[in-house]
Amino acid sequence: MIHPGLLSITFRQLAPRAIVDLAQQAQLRGIEWGGDIHVPHGDLARAREVRALTANAGLAVSAYGSYYRVATSEEDDLSFDRVLETAVALGAPTIRIWAGKLGSDQAEAAHRQRVAMETLRVANLAAAVGLTISFEYHSSTLTDTNESAQQLLAAVKHPAVFTFWQPPLDQSDEDCVAGLRAVLPRLSHLHVYHWRPTPVERRPLAEGAARWRRFLDIVRSTGRDHFASLEFVRDDSPEVFLEDACVLREWLTR
Repeated sequence: MIHPGLLSITFRQLAPRAIVDLAQQAQLRGIEWGGDIHVPHGDLARAREVRALTANAGLAVSAYGSYYRVATSEEDDLSFDRVLETAVALGAPTIRIWAGKLGSDQAEAAHRQRVAMETLRVANLAAAVGLTISFEYHSSTLTDTNESAQQLLAAVKHPAVFTFWQPPLDQSDEDCVAGLRAVLPRLSHLHVYHWRPTPVERRPLAEGAARWRRFLDIVRSTGRDHFASLEFVRDDSPEVFLEDACVLREWLTR
């Protein structure tokens, strides 16, 4: 089943309680909490507070959006240990991480190998406490093309390694479908938006009905549970978010 959700970073300007209230009003099922603002890395008291706030509202914590970049964050003084203990305190089942900070067109074999080895290290740490890790499917990382994402997933065959998916802005609908089908066995959750033709062109989600219904039909074929979580809306507007959430719920209940 696919459940409607929200990324807290959609409203970085709001406090966690306001985000929970919005998610309830929108009749969503879960929230992916971000590690940059709402649940900072290492702030275990905040993580427990947000966990309770979410649960008391009848919502699930779908993921911890950590912003941990494999093979680079340790050098930037963000240890995976700190990320992991925060995710445990938050009650997140999976931790969203980024596949390095180089795009596939810049990454040499040594960098790819380092990302793969570091991914396996953090996957083992997460699995030891019952969590998984999930790659961000994003530009300027090793998941920036269908081919590179597949190469990376093939190199990290570990039961605790999954990937999020979102439609790359520079791909045709057919290429998006191909990429989604390719990662389906390792898919955790979806990030949902309709930006055409660039990130500054945030459009009403309803305008993406044809493509998103197609994507969702493909995801349903897994037979597993997934969250389809709204990520960013026009003008960062709560009112627009509520409209988009209504559209998403309608797609998921058809």
